Amino acid sequence: MDKVRIAVLVSGGGTNLQALLDAQETGIIKSGKIVLVLSDNENAYALKRAKIKGVDTAVVLKKNCADKADFEMKISEKLREYGVEMIILAGFMKILGENFVDEYKNRIINVHPSLIPSFCGAGYYGLKVHEAALAYGVKVTGATVHYVNEVPDGGRIILQKAVDVCEGDTPETLQRRVMEQAEWIILPMAAETVAKRIIGERTV
Repeated sequence: MDKVRIAVLVSGGGTNLQALLDAQETGIIKSGKIVLVLSDNENAYALKRAKIKGVDTAVVLKKNCADKADFEMKISEKLREYGVEMIILAGFMKILGENFVDEYKNRIINVHPSLIPSFCGAGYYGLKVHEAALAYGVKVTGATVHYVNEVPDGGRIILQKAVDVCEGDTPETLQRRVMEQAEWIILPMAAETVAKRIIGERTV
């Protein structure tokens, strides 16, 4: 059975990408194969992580595109070139439009560093999520992997994992704990779940 061809979209350091690449090597992800890592930032360290593992990379810069539609069209062209069937957003800092999402309906997943529906939606990304959680005084936070639709962080939830908030936490310490104890665990698991489902749909 051919593995599902996966593209990972990234903007920054790529710690979640690393978790996916490692999970592929250890066999946690066995139904899919990462064939492309695409970034909207030519200096993203994630691109180096991909190259170290021998995965092809591509860069699409928004400033070189006429508008959002043109930007997304250029990404789509690159995905088609690689025969991509599934997309994982791993710290991709652009909101994808409805037309793009519809093209890959129920085949785009994202990891968000909170227990959705808390601390999510437009404006909640990176450290801002953890700052909000600490300001609110929650005792438990975590991470969520969900399908992507046209609403930021609005798609159906695939997996969640809770993480305790500790006394004296800073946004940085909490971010690290959520990554280590939740994001890096559930993102590869969700990737395998969705890839396996896509293979099942091929045979129907």
